[in-house]
Formats: sequence, C-alpha cells, structure tokens
Amino acid sequence: MYPFKSIYILSFFGTIVLGLLSRRIDWIPIITGDALYAVMIYWFFRFIFTTKKSYYALIFSVLFCFGIEFLQLLQHPILIEWRNNPMLRLVLGQGFLWTDLIAYCLGSLIAFFIDRKIINRYFK
Repeated sequence: MYPFKSIYILSFFGTIVLGLLSRRIDWIPIITGDALYAVMIYWFFRFIFTTKKSYYALIFSVLFCFGIEFLQLLQHPILIEWRNNPMLRLVLGQGFLWTDLIAYCLGSLIAFFIDRKIINRYFK
C-alpha cells in the first residue's frame, strides 16, 4: 500500500465531517454541501486510482455525482424507499437540481487542484 493513500482516506473522512457541519450552520449556502459531496467522492476515487493520474479521479467523481443527480429523476418505489432512510438520503439525494451539477463540477475541481498543488507537491 502506498504510504500517501492515508492522506486520501483522511481527506475523505474530513470532508464528510465538513459536509455534515455545513448542514448545521445556517449562514453557509446549501450548495456548499453539494460541492463538499463532490470533494468527498474525488478523494474516494483518488484513493482507488492512486497509481493513475489525478485526472482519473476528476473524471470519475464528476461522472459519479452526475449519475447520482440524474438518478434523482427516477421515482422507482425502491429508490423512494431508500431516499426515506436518512443515511441513504445523504448519498442518493432527494430531488434533481441543475445547480447541483455546477456544485459537483466546482467541488471536483477544487479537490483536483488541492491534490495537484498541495498533496502531490508535499506528500509524495
């Protein structure tokens, strides 16, 4: 295992904490949670694709987030039941919003630049 993989795991869990906190503080815009969701997904894919270029994680994180967002257009009874579960609601979301797609792009790009400018430079 690559020693710097732990940085991605720590970043993943740290982002979860920030995302949950962003829902509790009123003055933080709601779009921040969606951007942090994309950041978290980026760290997850970066952990998986450690030996690949960071572009892989960027592309897969955007595709994953877009897939989850477009899945919200489907109202299948199983998906509706899953969305009623508080934990699964955090993963699957509740309703499609075009602004979420922008937030996912921004969040993935922010994580990509943090990875390229900080993590790759100082931890590898």
